[in-house]
Amino acid sequence: MDLNKKEYIDKIKKLAKEKNAVIFAHYYTRPEIQECADFIGDSLALAQQATRVSADILVMCGVHFMGETMKILCPEKKVLIPDMNAGCSLADSCKAEDLAAFKAQHPDHMVVSYVNTSADVKALTDVVVTSSNAKKIVDQLPKDAKIIFGPDHNLGSYINSVTGREMLLWNGACHVHSRFSLEALLQLKAENPGVEVLAHPECKAHILAQSDVIGSTKALLEHTIQSSAKRFIIATESGILHEMQKACPDKEFIPVPPEITEGIGCSCNECEYMRMNTLDKLYACLRDEQPEMHVAKETAEKAVSSIQRMLEMS
Repeated sequence: MDLNKKEYIDKIKKLAKEKNAVIFAHYYTRPEIQECADFIGDSLALAQQATRVSADILVMCGVHFMGETMKILCPEKKVLIPDMNAGCSLADSCKAEDLAAFKAQHPDHMVVSYVNTSADVKALTDVVVTSSNAKKIVDQLPKDAKIIFGPDHNLGSYINSVTGREMLLWNGACHVHSRFSLEALLQLKAENPGVEVLAHPECKAHILAQSDVIGSTKALLEHTIQSSAKRFIIATESGILHEMQKACPDKEFIPVPPEITEGIGCSCNECEYMRMNTLDKLYACLRDEQPEMHVAKETAEKAVSSIQRMLEMS
């Protein structure tokens, strides 16, 4: 089908209406995918929003674990994902069998897992957290609690630093947030004196140390909207710049580039898995109602308890 972007978007929205489908897009997807979406947000917020809509079909434009989380929270709905191969380096860094073996080595530890994990890992977890509520939830746990935190080592290290905990950290990372260039950031700060640096806590400690505001994707977006400043340096996946620019057309957002730009296509730091969501795949997904997300009942029942505990503690 040879269509331009606007024609594709119009056809996708028309098809979604005909099928009583709701389209969800993560902040890190392509701008044109965000333009198709009924709701744009981070992974957990989208999954929660899915529980509140009246629709026969839910389409999650993001990565695999996000579709799983949506299906876990909406088991009665048909959940589609445009590309089942859209994975996540962070989720992939913690396999369920490896976590199970690690838990067996530390039987006196509870498990706190970042939402960026598979359903199988959530099923082995005591409480799930997001980048926005991790500190709040960890602060509520008993002071003497022994905790395994995974899979993001950078986020866990940051939470340790702001809570005074000594959680045992899984050695995983988001390949996007781990490759920001400190040298480039320092150069941007020198070229733009006084401009705030906004960073996601999945970034390495040396990037966070140079940042003025550290927060979840949504928190960074809200800061740019509420701030009177007109220029910002941004250290998170560059897909959020589209929403920032839409919300604040009179402001300038300067992305921090990765350490290596060869093969990435631009000086922005992009997640190639998120970019696997394309207009043609989204259209085909709606048209054929495939690929459909499934989560084994036993896994879903175990995983949902860790998510529900997080919601209660939030």
